[in-house]
Amino acid sequence: MSTARRGFASDNYAGVHPEVLAALAAANTGHEPAYGDDSWTARLKDLTRAEFGTAAEAFPVFNGTGANVVALQALLPPWGAVICAESAHIHQDEGGAPERIAHTKLFTVPTPDGKLTPELIDRQAHGVGFVHRAQPAVVEIAQVTELGTVYTPEEIRAITEHAHGLGMSVYLDGARLANAAAALGTDLRSFTTDAGVDVVSFGGTKNGALGAEMVVVLNPEAVATGPGGRRAEGAGQAVGYLRKSSMQLASKMRFVSAQLVALLTDGLWLDSAQHANTMAARLADGARTLDGVTLTQEPQANQVLAVLDPAVAEVVRAEYAFYDWDQTRNEVRWMTSWDTTEQDVDGFVAALDGALGPRR
Repeated sequence: MSTARRGFASDNYAGVHPEVLAALAAANTGHEPAYGDDSWTARLKDLTRAEFGTAAEAFPVFNGTGANVVALQALLPPWGAVICAESAHIHQDEGGAPERIAHTKLFTVPTPDGKLTPELIDRQAHGVGFVHRAQPAVVEIAQVTELGTVYTPEEIRAITEHAHGLGMSVYLDGARLANAAAALGTDLRSFTTDAGVDVVSFGGTKNGALGAEMVVVLNPEAVATGPGGRRAEGAGQAVGYLRKSSMQLASKMRFVSAQLVALLTDGLWLDSAQHANTMAARLADGARTLDGVTLTQEPQANQVLAVLDPAVAEVVRAEYAFYDWDQTRNEVRWMTSWDTTEQDVDGFVAALDGALGPRR
């Protein structure tokens, strides 16, 4: 059963942006070639190159897990391992998909804020040439991180230079890439292509799409050589094979591509992300004034983490949905979306205040 009241559980809870729905309706006209040979996917490829650079190659997929699995496979040799933050989505929230489908090993590193650094990478970047250890081959970072923090372009550049110097490639999980760009006040290219990232995903579902993500190859030379040393004829063919074998190739791809075209046209992706970030800042500003709420990370995008008495949380949850984050310390997570309103935020803060009142 649906409810008219917007919650703060996840930006996946939000509906589809009207302009995305309009694009889907426009795509639903006549016949178009299948499997990506359609006009909408061609348009998407042009828009992707405009955002990420002329060498960028776009591969629409169904969901974020699929994007991560396809991207990691593209960069990994069969013996390769991935270095990531302990809090990384690929480690905590993919149901083991990188291990089960990409057949890789995840080397995790604890981080105070969800962000890797060259020094933290070095904790796992060892054992090269040692036959008994999976070989570190890919560094994975997320932008925005699972803790709601955002890498600066300089921080990403430091990671890519360090990783490349160690013979590793870099994959950036961009499920909330738009929110990061809005937070940084910069374009997508500045902290991806220009910062030396090899492959990035561009998330649409959390930013107003019905269900659309995209793997973007920025450095074709980084795509892994297959078993036996045989390389596909270019990154497009290599990732194409992987997308199909990973069950992420849409037959009616125009309907996936049309959603991403809508987001990338006239800056809709950025406008929606900026709005979500602004609403998170408003929520944080209201919550931090309440006795009984402690923010655990300073919000940088569209996520707020806070410590809250579980009894208070249950009272508020009767009106507004949100998730526990770390139950060991009573930490909860509040997410804002492209369609969150000021009234939603103010009503939520008022509900918090009311639930806290009797306990103060």
